[in-house]
Amino acid sequence: MIGIDVGGANLKVVDDDGVHIHYCPLWQGAPLRELLKEYEGPAAVVMSGELADCFPSKIEGIRWIVGAVQSTVPSAIFYGTDAAFHTQPVPNLAAANWLASADYLREEYPDAVLLDVGSTTADIIPLNDFESLKGLTDTMRLQKQYLVYTGMLRTNIATILSTVTLDGTATPVSTEYFASSADAHLVLGHITPEEYTCPTPDNGAKTTEGALRRLARVVCADLDEIGESGAIQVARQFWEAQRTLIARAVGRALFKSGAEQVITAGIGADLFARELGGITLNGEIGEVADALPAYAVREVASRHRAGD
Repeated sequence: MIGIDVGGANLKVVDDDGVHIHYCPLWQGAPLRELLKEYEGPAAVVMSGELADCFPSKIEGIRWIVGAVQSTVPSAIFYGTDAAFHTQPVPNLAAANWLASADYLREEYPDAVLLDVGSTTADIIPLNDFESLKGLTDTMRLQKQYLVYTGMLRTNIATILSTVTLDGTATPVSTEYFASSADAHLVLGHITPEEYTCPTPDNGAKTTEGALRRLARVVCADLDEIGESGAIQVARQFWEAQRTLIARAVGRALFKSGAEQVITAGIGADLFARELGGITLNGEIGEVADALPAYAVREVASRHRAGD
């Protein structure tokens, strides 16, 4: 069996050969069907791509994704926020990928909060009360701070920062999409150029120099106006704000759930494990932690089949 996670920006597949991550922006008409043709076997699927703004509604997005997957894997089953598998497009399929991760991990880590930091979002999931998680929509998760809409790669710097301090002077930022979180994390050494897997805001180079130039644009400057030190100040202040935002949500989840441990997954796993004193799932289960929902839904489906 293979596990599939259809996001709005990325397609993640886990099979017996390992983890396969494809940049797959649905709003740009990415060829989901073509990408799936290279994989074989029964499949368990989760999704969050139904929220892409190319779809007029979430249910229309669900229908399209289910149809695209079933055109390649007719026997595919889809995990929903009711913690059940479905073969038809139903509303429960919307954004159930995080719940599949919780379903897989809850027995092994009953005293933990899972922090899964991906390219776009951070999922904060208390694993010790699984029943209370069923049925939560993304809107509800935003309200509970279980979903923080910032990630390692695709976040516009200006969504976190409204002002930066440049050499002691408060400086409002431009709200144009001049630089992304990937630029800040690349400059700070949190990711490598190879991990910068989304397009750059200016379609330029995925290099430190390119990232510094984009970060300077955030304050409407060229790099020779504020220097590398100025661009690095923008990166550091973005990271401080992003770290604080996510850490506060994790702290709230720990307090409300009574959990005592943080486990991390996703591209930000190592970074946030260091920051929060947690442990990484990469160290526990290997590279599949980078595509946790795809791996989790595969394992949950296998358990269901074994129990039938």
